[in-house]
Amino acid sequence: MILIIFFIIFSGCGGTKVIPDAFDAEIEVTETTNEIDIPETHEPDYNTDDNQIEAVCGDGRLWPPERCDDGNTESGDGCSYDCSKIEEGWACPTPGQPCVPTAICGDRRIGGREMCDDGNTESGDGCSGDCLQVEPGWICPIPGAACQAARCGDGIIAGFEECEDDDVVPESGDGCDAQCHLEEGFVCPTAGQACRETVCGDGIVEGLEQCEDRNNDLGDGCDPFCHKEPRCENGNCEGVCGDGVRLPSEECDDGNTRDYDGCSSSCRVEIGFQCTDEFVTEPDSISIPIIYRDFMGRDLPDGHPDFEYVTGDDRGIVANNLGSDGKPVYASSGTTPTTNGRTYFDQWYRDTAGVNMTIVETLTLNRTDPGTFVFDSSSFFPLDGRGWVGAGREPARTGGHNFHFTSEVRYWFQYQGGEELSFRGDDDVWVFFNGILAIDIGGVHPAESASITLDATQASRLGLRIGGIYEAAVFQAERHTVASSYRLTLRGFNAPRSHCNYICGDGIVTRYEVCDDGKNDGSYGSCSPDCLAFGPYCGDGTLQTEFGEECDDGNTLPHDGCDAYCKREGPG
Repeated sequence: MILIIFFIIFSGCGGTKVIPDAFDAEIEVTETTNEIDIPETHEPDYNTDDNQIEAVCGDGRLWPPERCDDGNTESGDGCSYDCSKIEEGWACPTPGQPCVPTAICGDRRIGGREMCDDGNTESGDGCSGDCLQVEPGWICPIPGAACQAARCGDGIIAGFEECEDDDVVPESGDGCDAQCHLEEGFVCPTAGQACRETVCGDGIVEGLEQCEDRNNDLGDGCDPFCHKEPRCENGNCEGVCGDGVRLPSEECDDGNTRDYDGCSSSCRVEIGFQCTDEFVTEPDSISIPIIYRDFMGRDLPDGHPDFEYVTGDDRGIVANNLGSDGKPVYASSGTTPTTNGRTYFDQWYRDTAGVNMTIVETLTLNRTDPGTFVFDSSSFFPLDGRGWVGAGREPARTGGHNFHFTSEVRYWFQYQGGEELSFRGDDDVWVFFNGILAIDIGGVHPAESASITLDATQASRLGLRIGGIYEAAVFQAERHTVASSYRLTLRGFNAPRSHCNYICGDGIVTRYEVCDDGKNDGSYGSCSPDCLAFGPYCGDGTLQTEFGEECDDGNTLPHDGCDAYCKREGPG
């Protein structure tokens, strides 16, 4: 007969032995011998000294003082190797059955089989969507905080990295800098391979290029560096996201269309950042594109008739308004005292094969006073050794310099009233605001100066209104081998350009922060006050017993002897 019994009293030389009622196994008792047949796999050990049954961890039976018994002696599956504790993030409701995880992926705590938990259930950010895997190329050092790129230079683009080239030791200047951020003028198409230079003007937008229009013109919406410009039609300029001019319709505009730098590619302030206009805190300098076109003098067989021609003031060479292409319009139907007609003049500021050579650079104006930026050179020879001289088509002239060139710069600003522009230079200089001529010192002459203040009278003449976005265009020509100077002063031309900074302490990790847990006091498990370093934490590889650590193997992964809370794990 088979009985379910709750206790049995045995008599014999060893005294009385009691099987606790917690043991509920089916035991077979024979009528003839009154013997008990306990299945071998569940046979408990008996302590002969106190006649008590000893618990056997791993037998699938829950015996005091066991807290759990899932049928094995392995840690990391909910029940510790010695059955003495239910592990963090687990529940073990049924003895002999596997424990079940209670951890919730996305709750910022690591439990159960979780290998990470960054506070969300999205993959691709370092911690897989089920929190069971730290994704390749990432580390997730602090539970609840955003994961980070494991290492710049490992060949895997992760975190806020934009590129990974073939450097063993990451360095700048080769397209992908030491922080694995993409550099201007490069594209890095394949992680782990060398970057290559981009070619502005090849018709392919890549790298940090914002546009491509295959020309060297300014003011047509895309400059020769492939950066967007404000669009100006019929005297009115409309801002474009990424052009560096913030309009009221834009939350920000930092001059690029990169995400994760505070101002998004749609000119919205990104979470974790705050953006202010740069004219509130002025930069030390500003750089604007400048286009040079080099010519040969008329004293050479292939020279241009307007260069090295005659000297003298020559006002009225250009018309009062720029042309539809944004270039000066030759005003005369014939010639002027220092020029030889429209056909030749139209080559001054337009690329013309065999006639001029175009060089694109930037002109840097340094801040001299609040709101005032100046470029000043009394010996202005930017093309020495280059252009036709560099090509051997024209000899260097007086002082070994390359004369005979034109220059063109454009600057966009938001009109507030009272802005002032002044210029000193030789030879020809024309300044236009809103496409209308404001300064005319044309002709071949020694250095001359002129200035204009955009007061109410000038604003009315030039069609400017407070708050409007307008273009200032400066055209210059150096046409005679005597001297060359160039001084440009901009005072009060505050084009509102956004400057964005991360907010340390908001709990949001940006590309410029190592961490941000919202606490940021540098205490154990927290972030430093500047968000640029971690405080001591479990997984930093340093044993910190004062914070309750029993071990620290440099990670927070379970099943390796030291768990996610820096407590020792048993064998298995």
